[in-house]
Amino acid sequence: MRVSIKDIARAANVSHSTVSRALSDSPLISAETKSRIQRLAREMGYTPDAIARSLVTQQTRTVGVVVTTITDPWVAEVVQGIEDSAHESGYSVILSSGASEPERELAAVEMLRSKRVDALIVTSSRVGALYLKHLERIGVPVVLVNNHNQQSGRYTFSVSVDNQHGGYLATNHLIQRGHRRIAYISGPADHSDDADRLTGYRQAQGENGLAFDPTLVISGNGLLDGGERALHTLIDLDNPPAAVFCYNDMTAIGLLSAARREGLSVPDDLAVVGFDDILFARYVQPALTTIAQPQRDMGRQAMSMALALMNTDDSAPSLSNVAVKGKLVVRESSGSKGT
Repeated sequence: MRVSIKDIARAANVSHSTVSRALSDSPLISAETKSRIQRLAREMGYTPDAIARSLVTQQTRTVGVVVTTITDPWVAEVVQGIEDSAHESGYSVILSSGASEPERELAAVEMLRSKRVDALIVTSSRVGALYLKHLERIGVPVVLVNNHNQQSGRYTFSVSVDNQHGGYLATNHLIQRGHRRIAYISGPADHSDDADRLTGYRQAQGENGLAFDPTLVISGNGLLDGGERALHTLIDLDNPPAAVFCYNDMTAIGLLSAARREGLSVPDDLAVVGFDDILFARYVQPALTTIAQPQRDMGRQAMSMALALMNTDDSAPSLSNVAVKGKLVVRESSGSKGT
């Protein structure tokens, strides 16, 4: 049977209110009595009743996290950062997947709110763009990580990578390697991060005197199979490019796999750059040049922002959205020179 405060009070021969104060580290209880009761509670296997405590404090000390899919390595690193920071602050994390469907993501948000979570963190989502007013009505802080919109509100803030800057770094790197015809394989349709990476791609081309060629922008979906299909589209062009910047590492890895099956040598026949620097990027052959997002740090920043929002009243200084810079990580897939 579950050990209660009354059980500890009987064993310690004190009132249950004394036990309650001792377990909450109240200064009203002497250090000797407090130490004796806390030791006895440990020995008896006492654990606090989270439900009862939440009724008193109006807080559950839990944070809900909604992710697009648990199979995405990028998401895993972000969630690890959230959990690390939450644990350090005495919070628990409840995880739910939205399966990349905005309506399902919103249902996950509603479910977590019904669990009385103190804040919500939503990763790589269009929820903020489609349901911002609804999120405002939920009434708890909402932090969006790499959200596909540029909006914010009283309760809703974001942590994101500077996608345009990353797209610029990736494309400029290929240009500096000597490439002039550079393709871009896009991500999911209507995602603002894809549009921003494309903008960075075009910016680097323009600054280096290269004309934009829309036939070199190939539709992808951010997944392995999208990269595989894109490779076949590229090699069927009348004048195939010798370099490609991919929306993300998953796209790039799919493209590398398809290139190998087609007998193409990377980087000699095709130089490749990804985006994210997921764990697998350094282990594929050849190792993938990419734009590294500080995923775990972004997760920690999102949790820190959620904590700040939970503890901020209207008189406190306002918070602002956070945008972090990605970093170019050069490996073998981009080669040493191009055509």
